Amino acid sequence: MHSADLFARAQAVIPGGVHSPVRAFRNVGAEPFYVQSAHGSHLRTFDGVDLIDWVGSWGPMILGHAHPSVANSIRATLESGTSFGACSLPEVELSEEICRRNPWVEKVRLVSSGTEATMSALRLARGFTGRSAFIKFRGCYHGHADSFLVAAGSGALTHGHPSSPGVTADTAKDTLVAEFNDLDSVRAAFQSRPGDISCIFVEPIPGNMGLILPEPGFLEGLRLLCDEHGALLVLDEVMTGFRVGPSGAAGRLNIRPDLATYGKIIGGGLPLAAFGGRRDIMDRLSPLGPVYQAGTLSGNPLACAAGLALLRELTPEVYLRLETLGARLEQAIQAGIQGKPLQFQRIGSMATLFFHNGPVRTFADVDACDKEAFSRFFRLLLEKGHFLPPAQFEAFFVSTSHTEQEIDRLATDAIACAVAALS
Repeated sequence: MHSADLFARAQAVIPGGVHSPVRAFRNVGAEPFYVQSAHGSHLRTFDGVDLIDWVGSWGPMILGHAHPSVANSIRATLESGTSFGACSLPEVELSEEICRRNPWVEKVRLVSSGTEATMSALRLARGFTGRSAFIKFRGCYHGHADSFLVAAGSGALTHGHPSSPGVTADTAKDTLVAEFNDLDSVRAAFQSRPGDISCIFVEPIPGNMGLILPEPGFLEGLRLLCDEHGALLVLDEVMTGFRVGPSGAAGRLNIRPDLATYGKIIGGGLPLAAFGGRRDIMDRLSPLGPVYQAGTLSGNPLACAAGLALLRELTPEVYLRLETLGARLEQAIQAGIQGKPLQFQRIGSMATLFFHNGPVRTFADVDACDKEAFSRFFRLLLEKGHFLPPAQFEAFFVSTSHTEQEIDRLATDAIACAVAALS
């Protein structure tokens, strides 16, 4: 059984052969491989190829694949059942742990995916404020709920238009699109719909257009604008939560949100996400309040047990290890790309190598990257045994299971493949 055979079978019964579009590898001119097993920092494909994994299931595998504590917790919980449609102990314990690590989360609601978390947080923000419009940023991704699938047009601000068939113009009209790292575009959005902006929705450290760092004062400016206009600040930490620090980007950057969304790491690799925040806002949710939200598998005991086991492993020593490995990689790659149209950006254990001549601060910078060169880079690096995200618009991840030797190997190979891809 080989990946090519499996992909052919999949295409007969699955749209595009994949259950999530980026897995098709179309952006990088390749076809997907199929994973047979994963342990630590490595994947084994059905073609018998061993790959060093820098994707980590798009973030959750911060300690590597099949970590013993997570696996043992899943096995132990499995003995009691997989789903009850009723309350269970793991959901209480995980909720307590999320609130304990994020003091701005006074109450939390568990769901099954990041899209559910962001969709529900937006509905709650609208229900709490009684306002219909909200602001998002071009290039920031918040899942595939209709209100978020709106792209910017020309200019710094767009009263958005649908970016996917099936999203209606009536839905898109309440989505205002501003530019990340540009407070003037946010002010313009507030001025365009005075008294009708429910919230600002933002990835505090965008990872879904490649890794972009907020400029000094940008997030603080968003907080002030929300306070000035009576809007809520919602931080989408589905990717950064518990990844860039024990309290995510909010804790690392000292920004206090009104609501926040979490995912990936909090499920330990199983489908689980959450949204939470101020008590007075969260208490507007049903059954206490009028804002409805529900889910049959929300708080699934297996997922909660996996997430709780993983969070309990994330000690200060773990974050120090991740920072050390990330800094080692950054130092080596920066030294090797000097004078070339390449830009390496990192925070903690998240990073992106951009095919761009100079810092990448906005979506316009990302859009100007040499995507064809990145595609060649991806294929060359895959041949050398490294699995990076198959898109220029994604961050990759370091885990504690990566060794110093693997970090050095990635740096050496990435530099060589990037230079070759530019030729």
